[in-house]
Amino acid sequence: MRRSGFTFVEILLVVVIIGILASMVLPRFVGRSEQARQQVALSDINSSIATALDMYELDNGVYPDKLGDLLEKPGELKSWSGPYLKKKPVDPWGREYIYKPSADKKDYELITYGRDGVSGGDDDVTSKQGATEQQD
Repeated sequence: MRRSGFTFVEILLVVVIIGILASMVLPRFVGRSEQARQQVALSDINSSIATALDMYELDNGVYPDKLGDLLEKPGELKSWSGPYLKKKPVDPWGREYIYKPSADKKDYELITYGRDGVSGGDDDVTSKQGATEQQD
């Protein structure tokens, strides 16, 4: 009586081939997901958060001291019409965006340090970077 099926060597060969293919394909997907996160951060910085900051500035004449001022009324501002955001903004890596208003509160910079959470890497995303890219 003849049995049909795969031998152990044939199954092992298929598993090795799948492993080789996976090792070639997976790094490409990992790089793309990181690029996608950076694009989401840039979009947050230049769209939703920027819009909320601009609305605050329109109502009050200056940008806020901190991002929390977009959610809760700071002190005695009479023209505050918030909340300007539904929730505290966090970057795609789960950290809060870094907000730096200028000394005269007429401008600001929003920053996320990306995946590593450390300033000065390739993964840093800033509002100044977005403005430069849009001008090019």
